[in-house]
Amino acid sequence: MSEVDEKKEQAAAVGGKQFSIQKVYVRDISFETPNTPLIFQEKWEPETNMQLGNKAVVLGEGVHEVMLTVTVTAKIGDKTAYLVEVQQSGIFNISGYDPKELPAIVGSVCPNILFPFAREAISDLVTRGGFPQLLLSPVNFDALYAEYAQQQRQQQKGTGEEAVSH
Repeated sequence: MSEVDEKKEQAAAVGGKQFSIQKVYVRDISFETPNTPLIFQEKWEPETNMQLGNKAVVLGEGVHEVMLTVTVTAKIGDKTAYLVEVQQSGIFNISGYDPKELPAIVGSVCPNILFPFAREAISDLVTRGGFPQLLLSPVNFDALYAEYAQQQRQQQKGTGEEAVSH
C-alpha cells in the first residue's frame, strides 16, 4: 500500500477530515533601512512594532492559499532604523471539515504553521542589514482568531439589533 493510500485511509478513519501542507513559500519580501548608515551611530535602544495580517484564497476544491503578512518597524526616536515585511504563504489541502470550521483553520491553524517561517526570514533580513538579531516572540493565533470571531459575532449581533429597531 502506498503512503498516499495509507493517509487516505487514516483520514477516512477520522471522519474524512484531511489537512496537509502542499507548499510553504515566501510570496513577497521587503527590507528598508532609510536612515543608514547614520542610524548605526545611534545608541541601539529601538522601539519595535509588529503588525500581522492574514488572508485566505480558495484555489480549488479543498485547496487553499493562506498568506500571513508580518510587518516589523524598528525606530530610534523618530528615525526609522528598519522596516521589514514578509508575506509568508502556504498552500493547504483542507477537506472533510464542516464549513463552519474552515475560518478557524485558515485563521489560526495555518498562520501557526506559517509564522515560524516568516520569523526566520525577518530575523535573517534584519541581521543581513547590519542590525542586531531580532527574535520575534511566538504569536497565539488561536487567541487572535477567537478575539476576531468574537468581534464578528458582536458586529453581526449589533447589525441584527439595528435592523429590528428600525
